[in-house]
Amino acid sequence: MPQHAQNTRVCRDCDGFAAVAITAGTRHPDGTRVTLIVACPTCKGTGHTAPAADLARAGR
Repeated sequence: MPQHAQNTRVCRDCDGFAAVAITAGTRHPDGTRVTLIVACPTCKGTGHTAPAADLARAGR
């Protein structure tokens, strides 16, 4: 019998894309761009509306 993952609600503010990388426009000495990683303030970077304690729980 297949086991299904629990359906968790997707964050309505970030639509599941909890973290984004924004380029600052400047470059590092090796030529790569400076980026800032920003997490969704509503879901705290999880992408779900359930608290992190509920998502980490496993077992019966």
